[in-house]
Amino acid sequence: MQSEFRPFVRALTSAVLVAAFAVPPTLVAQTSDHLVTPSDLQRATENASQARQKNQETLKKFFSSPEAQKALESAHMNPQEVNKAVAGLSNQEMAQLAQRVNKAQADFAAGQISNHNLLLILVFIAALILIIVAVH
Repeated sequence: MQSEFRPFVRALTSAVLVAAFAVPPTLVAQTSDHLVTPSDLQRATENASQARQKNQETLKKFFSSPEAQKALESAHMNPQEVNKAVAGLSNQEMAQLAQRVNKAQADFAAGQISNHNLLLILVFIAALILIIVAVH
């Protein structure tokens, strides 16, 4: 009777081993902890979009002040061109420049930099924006 079950046991063992080695280990290792849910993706996209919009508004507000307009014109830069160029920046570039603008404005408000130095920073940032957009 044992001899009748041997071929069956061998075939079953072979089938189990083939199935075990045929499935890639990466499929078995995946769990739900490693997957990103659609709601997480949507939330991250919304946060990135809001951050970009905030940074863009910060830069446009900085460049739209009357002092900024005068400084840009004295540096022979077109203020409208600078505002258009802001939209062409990457998220990272825009975030870095908005951070610099916020720091410069805070320093100016605290009296750590003069009006002239603030205008020089403004012209530098505007030139940097134009260069970045021209390179892209």
